[in-house]
Amino acid sequence: MSRRAVITGMGVLAPGAVGVKEYWSLLSEGRTAIRTITHFDPSPFRSRMAGECDFDPVKEGLTRQQIRRLDRAAQFAIVAGREAIADSGLDFDRLDPTRVAVALGCAIGCTTSLEREFVIGSADGSQWEIDQNYSVPHLYDYVNPSSMAAELAWLVGAEGPTTMVSTGCTSGIDSVGYAARLIEEGSADVVISGGTEAPLSPITVVCFDVLRASSTRNDDPATACRPFDRTRDGLVLAEGSAILIVEELEHARARGARIWGEVAGYASRCNAYHMTGLEPEGREMAEAIEAAMDKARVLPAHIDYINAHGSGTKQNDLHETGAFKRSLGEEAYRIPISAFKSMIGHSLGAIGSLEIAGCLLAIQQDLIPPTANLHEPDPLCDLDYVPLVAREKRVHTALTVGSGFGGFQSAMVLRQMGGDKR
Repeated sequence: MSRRAVITGMGVLAPGAVGVKEYWSLLSEGRTAIRTITHFDPSPFRSRMAGECDFDPVKEGLTRQQIRRLDRAAQFAIVAGREAIADSGLDFDRLDPTRVAVALGCAIGCTTSLEREFVIGSADGSQWEIDQNYSVPHLYDYVNPSSMAAELAWLVGAEGPTTMVSTGCTSGIDSVGYAARLIEEGSADVVISGGTEAPLSPITVVCFDVLRASSTRNDDPATACRPFDRTRDGLVLAEGSAILIVEELEHARARGARIWGEVAGYASRCNAYHMTGLEPEGREMAEAIEAAMDKARVLPAHIDYINAHGSGTKQNDLHETGAFKRSLGEEAYRIPISAFKSMIGHSLGAIGSLEIAGCLLAIQQDLIPPTANLHEPDPLCDLDYVPLVAREKRVHTALTVGSGFGGFQSAMVLRQMGGDKR
């Protein structure tokens, strides 16, 4: 009998929302959580806004030792992981630890802590040689991003495969796709998966400034990210985490678990074309969509909702529009599409998992969150991008996609399990 992967627990930490309930409230109301950066002085930079999390590690139950030791991205993962574990109802003490795995996604690792330690050890960059006497004893953990996956494994005592997936901006969707494959191939019964990212540091901001990929609407951050809008001028960086409990279907049914939905199909491609460039035809993304639908055994007519990558850059939105038309044909014009980044920004390796969580909530609530700030649709982006206001619609099957620097293109089909609505 084939093994199927379902999601039985979710935890979320996002700009404007701590916890799944607050996250859905933000998405469904179409509120934006973008503001001027407060983590550091952003005045020297081209783009000076971001999606920041209102995160108090003490309030969220982390110890002083954990706060001192863990990078902010790891702290996010632990807090979101605790919510996901509680939501799943799993008692990990009763599970075979060798059948519990971890697959965590992150694009740029512990950049915030690495930059902080460099600044301290180099006396604000004035010393060529770093003085190791000023380095924290946990510096190696910051260099090695897999330390964050290990933290999640230690949280539940997981002794199965433990993996850090780092494929740029598709890390959050690829980690869950990898988790589903671990379930399907029989390597695990439960996988703690998802993505986490805390990239808001000067080095990250200046990197995106150099690429001229980010918006410069610094005078009005809330409206800066405008996917599929004629006036869009770039993405908005963000931070956050979504942790998902991926479980084998019969394992979940045996314990009477409530199921958010099934990971019915997943596929990934690379365009092998350009580090950041995209061709408007969207061939590789279209191929990933087609392969994911083939795995899920669904046709374009079965897709009720599409969650777009929707970064708000000129070329991405054209690329996605082309990919949807290429893979879905005339059905592309029928299916409602929306972009969460318009509200919570682009949290790099975390955003794919945050978007999966939002899709599962849309399935449960039969409500499609809107694309915020979409006042003047680009005539070349002529699909139904659900502007400004959420839309009630029966959602049984959703498609979510991701696109990342390096040419990564990923797609996932999520499906409601029978009549299991929470």
